This record gives sequence, structure tokens and C-alpha cells, in this order.
Amino acid sequence: MPAAASAQAVSRRQLAPFALFSACYFAHVGFFTSYLPLWLKSQGMGLLAISVLTSVQATTRLFAPYAWGALSDHTGERVALLRYCAVAALVASLGLALGWGYAWLGAVLLLIYTHTSSMTPLSEAALAELVSRDGGFNARRYGRVRLWGSVGFMLSVLLFGMWFDRFGMQSFPMLTWGTLLMLATSTAWMPNTKDAVHTRQPRPPVWPILRERPVQWLFVSCFFQVLSHTGINVFFSLYLDSLGYSKTTIGLLWAVSVVAEVAWFFTQSRWLSRFSLPAWLMLSAAAMAIRMLLTASSASVLWVLVLAQTLHALTFAAHHGVCISLLSHHFPGRLRGRGQALYTVLGYGCPGVLGALAGGYLSSKYGLALVYWASLAMSLIAIGCAYRVWRLQGSPAARL
Repeated sequence: MPAAASAQAVSRRQLAPFALFSACYFAHVGFFTSYLPLWLKSQGMGLLAISVLTSVQATTRLFAPYAWGALSDHTGERVALLRYCAVAALVASLGLALGWGYAWLGAVLLLIYTHTSSMTPLSEAALAELVSRDGGFNARRYGRVRLWGSVGFMLSVLLFGMWFDRFGMQSFPMLTWGTLLMLATSTAWMPNTKDAVHTRQPRPPVWPILRERPVQWLFVSCFFQVLSHTGINVFFSLYLDSLGYSKTTIGLLWAVSVVAEVAWFFTQSRWLSRFSLPAWLMLSAAAMAIRMLLTASSASVLWVLVLAQTLHALTFAAHHGVCISLLSHHFPGRLRGRGQALYTVLGYGCPGVLGALAGGYLSSKYGLALVYWASLAMSLIAIGCAYRVWRLQGSPAARL
């Protein structure tokens, strides 16, 4: 076998466990994110109570990812920590079936999310390290792994939507345990690698990087992009349910967005090189504004809703790929774990908490449609913030 082909085969063997983990992780996320609000509704909870409980995930993103990321940078044990988090979440999920009240359910969700919310930055840091060995971040290799997460998400929302339509929501706790068991099993296949840790040398500080203006505006742009996305992440299933869509149709509409996401991750290396990374930030924010406008104004028209969901390729997939690329540039080496964790905390935790609580208040008082008009306003702010990133870092040097 030629040397080049052998190297490629080795790379595929190294990446395959990450693809399996991504598929299992996002299969769980697709199931849990899409149907947790509907299960809570089936338990007799109102919109405000549902929004508080679903905001627990975002709340854990305020502290858990950075704590786990800092620990992984210090020890180099990213895969070992992933295994521990998967098993801990699996054990905690047994509490969902006990039905001991609102406070108990909040505590169980807190334990589950404290561990699962840390798994993305840990796995992304390990994967980014692997696909950056050729001298730079390889968007093509990253996308080919990440698309399996999208496939897992899509199959999950479709199959569980049909299941719940036929059998009802009472099996949700058992299925949660099943998806987490699948996730924990997938971590056993990951290579037990350990990043090099130089204990005699202090870890490079993160604060000088956070003082850089392009980095600051990148995180602010992420904040408002994800805040706008809260209308989809938290309230989309409830919104469609209120409009009379079946759970199977809800699953299909989630799947439309994931098909678009898969298409993007499979071909992103072809598109990202055409514009600078900050320009793609602006394009994804502009697509978010169009998506929210269509969802707020015409969600009762199925084909319009399908069109809006296809924009997920830009509003999430392109945005996420660009952010990972920029983070790999600004937070290399032993900064990588903390950089990914800060992205999760500042880009997902803070806006997730604010969006879920504010959306719960708006929807309970004025109706779910208003959540999407508010999301439209947030996406317009995200465009302005992404423009600032482009002005500061939009040179040809920022291209992949």
C-alpha cells in the first residue's frame, strides 16, 4: 500500500470512533431536546414551568463545560473524562422514572446536564486536535466526522416521533436511559489517548486572548446567534404542537433541518473557502433573520416551514463550523479545551438560560409566536456583531 494511502487509512481508523460517538451523542440530544418539552407537557406542566426546567441545560453550560475543559487541559485526559460523564449521566437518568415532583425533576435534569453539556467541548477539543495535525484546522475531515452526529440526530427525531405518536409519551424516561446507555457504550470504542501535559510548565493564560477585540466580538456574535436560535431549540416542538401538527410531522420537520445540516457538513470545505470566516458569520446571522421571519409569520403553511428549516444549514451548521475554525486559530494547543468550553459557556450557556426563561415568560403571556418575533430581533443584532468581527478580522488571512 502506498504511504499516502496508508496514512489516509490510519486517519480513517482514528476518526471512526469519533464519528460513532458523534452519532450516539446527537441521537440522544435530538431525542431529549425535541421531546422533553412534550413529555413535561404530558405531565401537566405549563409553559413557564417547562421553560424553567428546559433552561437547566443552559444553566449547567455556565459552569460545567469550562470546569471540565480546564480539567482536561490540565490532565490531558479528554477521553477518560468523556467516559466518566457518559456513565454519570446514565445513572442520573434513572431518577426521571421516580416521579417525585417538580424539584426532584429539576435536580435530576441538573445532574444529567452537568455531565452531558461538558461532552461536546471535550469531544470537540479531542477531535480538533486530531484534525489539526497537518498544520492547520482541516474543515473537510472535521465535517465528515460531524455529519454523523447530524445523521444520528435526524434518525432519532424521526423514529421517536413516530414512536410517541403511536404509544404516547409515558415511555420517555425509559428511552432516555436507553439513549444514554448507547452513548456510554460508544465512548468505550474511543482511543484511550492522552494529550501531552507538561507539568513543570504553567498552562498558558487565557485572559490575553480574551482581551483581543476579534475574540470578544466573536463571542458576542455567538451569544446573539444562539439567543435567536432558542426559539428553535426550546420552543419549536411546543409551537408546532400548538398549531396542530402531529408528533410524526414534528419529527419530520426536525429532520428537514438535519438533512440540510448533513449536506453542509459533507460539503463545507467546498463553500467555506469562498469567503472569509467572519463573512460566513454575517451570512449565517442573515439566514437566521429570514428563518425566524418565516417561522413567526407563516408556520401554519407547511411548505414555508420546510423552507425555513432548510436554512439550518447556514444558521447552525455553517455558524458552528466557522466558530470551531476560529476557535482553533485563537485557542491552540493547551488552550484548546478552555477555548471550546468558553464557546459553550458564553455562546450557548448564557443565551440559553436567558432565551429559555424570557421565552417562557413571553409565550405564557402573549403566545408562542411572539418568541419567534423576539428571535428575529436577536438575529438582527447578531448580524451587527458579526459585521464587527468581519471589520476586525475579515482579511484574506482569515480564510480557510
